[in-house]
Amino acid sequence: MSTPLAERLRPRTLDEVVGQTHLVGTNGVLRKALTGGMLPSMILWGPPGVGKTTLARLIAQDLKRPFHSLSAINSGVKDVREVIEHAGGSGLFARSAVLFIDEIHRFSKAQQDSLLGAVEKGTITLIGATTENPSFEVIPALLSRCQVYVLEPLAIEQLLALLERAMSEDAELKNFDIRLTETDALMRASGGDARRLLNTFELCVRTAAKGSSEGPVLITNSLVQEVVQNNTARYDKQGEQHYDIISAFIKSMRGSDPNAAVYWLARMVEGGEDPIFIARRMVILASEDIGNANPNALLMATTSMQAAQMIGWPESRIILSQCAIYLACSPKSNASYMAIGAAQQVVKDTGDLPVPLALRNAPSKLMKDLDYGKEYKYSHDGEGNFIDQEFLPADLAGTAFYTPGNTPKEREHAALLERLWKGKYL
Repeated sequence: MSTPLAERLRPRTLDEVVGQTHLVGTNGVLRKALTGGMLPSMILWGPPGVGKTTLARLIAQDLKRPFHSLSAINSGVKDVREVIEHAGGSGLFARSAVLFIDEIHRFSKAQQDSLLGAVEKGTITLIGATTENPSFEVIPALLSRCQVYVLEPLAIEQLLALLERAMSEDAELKNFDIRLTETDALMRASGGDARRLLNTFELCVRTAAKGSSEGPVLITNSLVQEVVQNNTARYDKQGEQHYDIISAFIKSMRGSDPNAAVYWLARMVEGGEDPIFIARRMVILASEDIGNANPNALLMATTSMQAAQMIGWPESRIILSQCAIYLACSPKSNASYMAIGAAQQVVKDTGDLPVPLALRNAPSKLMKDLDYGKEYKYSHDGEGNFIDQEFLPADLAGTAFYTPGNTPKEREHAALLERLWKGKYL
């Protein structure tokens, strides 16, 4: 069976690496380190297919270091220890072997712990590759001993350059008269992943060649879509992207952009996200970012969550869309969110201040004898169901936590508070 195109085109030198110029370009930080013969242990963090494995191999090759590779999927502590024992490192930084661990985020704490001593002594130089945020997935002790380098998704121009290289340099593809007439579908299918792009491209070439015994091999959007077929949007419900996309969704609604909100919602729908997770976040936003500027927002979000729970996929996407658009188009206020935050901070700063006697409950004769509740004034006995009295602890009398926002509903709140309290809290 033929070696996949992505493997055949794997760069043989740092100069052949496409993208990541901030790391391996002329002034790239890794390029400078390699020029000086220095190599720290590192974590390469980036999406799939951007060159993490290739970069690790080229780094070891450039410094003429022994190279050992493990995959966290099928390796354990025993495998790590065997590599360390055979690394032959003298403890001198410049001579240590390179141990590359792919998908290091899949290693357990115990497995990551097994690396610490060798990394600390310089027996090995660790290069870990991960698609997940190392702040969450790599133990602090190991992370503190490594530099973290972020690899960026490949731009469309870089992906197109890879296709041109494939057509001009690959020994197998040069046998075909390839006409790349359209590239949009290929770009979408790749998702910025060079490996996926090249392997999809090769599959399309061979599929088109079978249907055309003579003449050029035409690569069109329709052909790519036919070959890829059930290509679903890349979305890891357990990974960092899960949090990035829900963050973009929330910020779009907070920013009053219904179009962006629906787009990010669609990304989650296509990725098979839990509808209740999405709905729950909208309930939070309805109170945190809209609040009393539109009290109906919380009712809408809560009802939407209940409806989504009853309906499930795929129809609940309509309910979630309706709610997301409603929240995005609602007036915004974080006054309630700010109020509880300010109150909690005061509680932390001042401790357990005593409840004023007038506000205390008095279910027993002893409590009544101690004047519990004695000075309390029943609000409904006053004009307009209001009597001016102090409800905060004495040390906090007059402290304002709630500042109404400048929305129609909250201006009503401000007017009411001004009328009742005559400027006490405003």
